[in-house]
Amino acid sequence: MKTTFESRYAIGPKETKTLDTQGLRENFLIEQLFWEDRVHFVYSHFDRYMTGGAMPVQERVKLETINELLKEPFFLSRREIGIINVGGDGKVEVDGETYELGFKEALYIGQGAQEVYFSSHNAAKPAKFYLNSTPAHRSYPTKKVTKEQANKIELGSLETANHRIINQMLLHTVLETCQLQMGMTELQVGSVWNTMPAHTHDRRMEVYFYFDIPEGQAVSHFMGPVNETRHIWLGNDQAVISPPWSIHAGAGTSNYTFIWGMAGENLDYDDMDKSPITELK
Repeated sequence: MKTTFESRYAIGPKETKTLDTQGLRENFLIEQLFWEDRVHFVYSHFDRYMTGGAMPVQERVKLETINELLKEPFFLSRREIGIINVGGDGKVEVDGETYELGFKEALYIGQGAQEVYFSSHNAAKPAKFYLNSTPAHRSYPTKKVTKEQANKIELGSLETANHRIINQMLLHTVLETCQLQMGMTELQVGSVWNTMPAHTHDRRMEVYFYFDIPEGQAVSHFMGPVNETRHIWLGNDQAVISPPWSIHAGAGTSNYTFIWGMAGENLDYDDMDKSPITELK
């Protein structure tokens, strides 16, 4: 079997408060997503969100169902999936139709697609397909979205070290989905802070995937309630699960790029309970 998974159970702020560094990392950090010629998922019980990676090198890799987890005849029987390529050029085949995906290009596949395959054009520089999947109640069309087609928002400034470009890629302003939303935020040179002011949204959970982190550099991801935050240090191609009750922000020792994915009660990107920076503790 080329599709593997691990589970992460949902815990609350009181339980999280008791965790040491290792406990935080075991519950929220996803240290490795990409394995050669394999699809690997981390299944979170927050909104049954699945975060995964597919890195075909020598083989064409199939998105298989997971019998002991999904109990469905194929992976997308009752799910939708978003894909963003963070590696070399590759392609995704969906029920016989081929979609070429270059670096930082996205693909949405709706509920009901049965045959999905991943492959790379060059084994020496394989594609790395970053995957987010959520339960779905109806089918929407498969669609590719490039950075040029994304809805772009420029925020922050160099003076506050958070000048960034938000690329809303798999969002209702660009295409229709059931509940999955994904996008990519690029920090500009000289800026390191993302998502300031920090906020929560108890209606949705998120997963942050950090990449484009230069060798020898790192990002510190901040989480927890506004009045009692914790941090997790992570490196390139690593992700962190962000519960609905937690803030989600980060600062790097260099500029970087991160992909945000979310799911929950609504599709309102601006539904945030913002916290003044001076109230963070």
